[in-house]
Amino acid sequence: MNKFQLRKKISKIRLKFAKKKITVNSEAIIKLIEQKSSNKRVGLYYPFGDELSTLELMDKLAKKNFIIALPIINNKFEMSFYSWTPNEPLTINRYGILEPLKGKKIIPSSLIIPMLAFDSNLNRLGYGGGFYDRFIQKIEKQNNCVKIGLALSCQKINKVPVDKYDKKMDFIITEKRIYK
Repeated sequence: MNKFQLRKKISKIRLKFAKKKITVNSEAIIKLIEQKSSNKRVGLYYPFGDELSTLELMDKLAKKNFIIALPIINNKFEMSFYSWTPNEPLTINRYGILEPLKGKKIIPSSLIIPMLAFDSNLNRLGYGGGFYDRFIQKIEKQNNCVKIGLALSCQKINKVPVDKYDKKMDFIITEKRIYK
């Protein structure tokens, strides 16, 4: 099955499970970040559609004085992260995704990344835009960023088709376990 077919298939599966409002353990994510990250700058995604919610995690990170950053996609289809706090307004981008109003640009030391599918080798199948892969490529040259994928256990497949541009995760966290 190619990436396009997999995205379609896994999207249908995830949608069924998303209706059950399954969450991942925010405390486990915070503990992992505290153990593996060089500082308190965390890049997250604001949940869109049936993605796993990061809202509780954002609130807990803010209470622990982490610097939260959300992505903004520019006109050149490049993604950068900007500081944001849970009480600040957001704007809707051309894809219908909520983004912070431009604030302070942040290079995160930890990235919480959405995905459509993953395998036990920590390969991630994204949405096909390559935004996260390009961003990771860019910041890997600058710092050691911990890449944490969030998914439901039903999104695990035997093998994600990968190419030379695809970036592996350091960890993938589901509602059932942490893959490393």
